[in-house]
Amino acid sequence: MKQVILPGCNLVSSRFIFGTASLFNVGPGKRRIELLEAAVENGFTHFDTAPFYGFGMAERDLSHILKRHRSVTLTTKVGIYSPGGESSSYLAIFLRKAAGRAFPSVSRPTVDFNLRRAREALEGSLQRLGRDYIDLYMLHEPEIGLLKADEWVAWLETLVKSGTIGAFGIAGTAARVQGLLDHTPALAPVVQVLDSLDRQEADVVTRYGNPLQITYGYISAARERGDTRSVHEILRCALQRNREGAIIVSTKRPERLGQYRQILEDVS
Repeated sequence: MKQVILPGCNLVSSRFIFGTASLFNVGPGKRRIELLEAAVENGFTHFDTAPFYGFGMAERDLSHILKRHRSVTLTTKVGIYSPGGESSSYLAIFLRKAAGRAFPSVSRPTVDFNLRRAREALEGSLQRLGRDYIDLYMLHEPEIGLLKADEWVAWLETLVKSGTIGAFGIAGTAARVQGLLDHTPALAPVVQVLDSLDRQEADVVTRYGNPLQITYGYISAARERGDTRSVHEILRCALQRNREGAIIVSTKRPERLGQYRQILEDVS
């Protein structure tokens, strides 16, 4: 799979990034690990995760891949946390998610941008991932009013200097991204932003003179708005839109992973 150097940092990533937000829904652990392994076999070299994904299970699943494939890189995030913590068993997570369909508060995340909590979260992520280094560390859907931006910038820059993280930035919707770009652009050397082909929300980044780096959400947005084009066609257009960066994609079925490599071959 074609790789790119993400604009604004030295991170080398596969043009498509494998997202793990829905990894838990694949099923038991063996199936989840098989899917991640198949992603590597099909050329994915970068994975996107967060403590909230699978209530901590996604990071734990990725530890197996990171151990076997040392060249694989990843993004994880900080600021949004799982109800009940990130160390629950598969059964406990399954039951909490099931209960959350009837009682949303049971599975509602905790949002906390206090630096004390962030330091604890970083240690937790490193432990679950089985690593002492995170390639890209992102504030997860940050709101400028919920954090002391200057303190965050200082802390993250210290982590880069110490070698604990390779780069940092923000991940979220255009509205959240714009708030940070307006007030504290130093927090956003790398931006991961929700985008779509029709509304082109990621233009919020280019309006500040920055290139698109990481975008996501094209397929789900298209389906929600009645776009019946094939996945191949939608992602082909997305690649033409985000020409220099990387796009997060996902699937629950290993046999579909080859399509992403084929799409890149067709575009190039």
